[in-house]
Amino acid sequence: MAVQLNHTIVHARDNRESAAFFADLLGLVVGTEWGPFVAVELDNGVTLDFATVPEADIAPQHYAFLVSEEEFDAAYEKITARGTEHWADPHGKQPGAINRNDGGKGVYFTDPAGHYMELITVPYGGRPQR
Repeated sequence: MAVQLNHTIVHARDNRESAAFFADLLGLVVGTEWGPFVAVELDNGVTLDFATVPEADIAPQHYAFLVSEEEFDAAYEKITARGTEHWADPHGKQPGAINRNDGGKGVYFTDPAGHYMELITVPYGGRPQR
């Protein structure tokens, strides 16, 4: 069997709010609650298991997602319609814009818990998708 990521736990102030934010943005489905987790399954079977933790315990993490041009455009439309602060770069020096790195599109923004999210349409270095 090949090594694959199965799931990761994403700390949130409110697990349902963060799961709904993410699922709505990318057209995914919020799964049923299981113990302290609310899962959102990605198209490759990996789940993001959102867990409510005290705000002081949330250390912002970076999550990058490879999406199609159509998924990017739909998500970016929601980002702008919601007035979500976003940047073309990871340092926040190019606000309100996207990048065109590697011949694709990319954007950075934060989720409700303050995690750094990134959407890209082409992998870094322009590597072909597998």
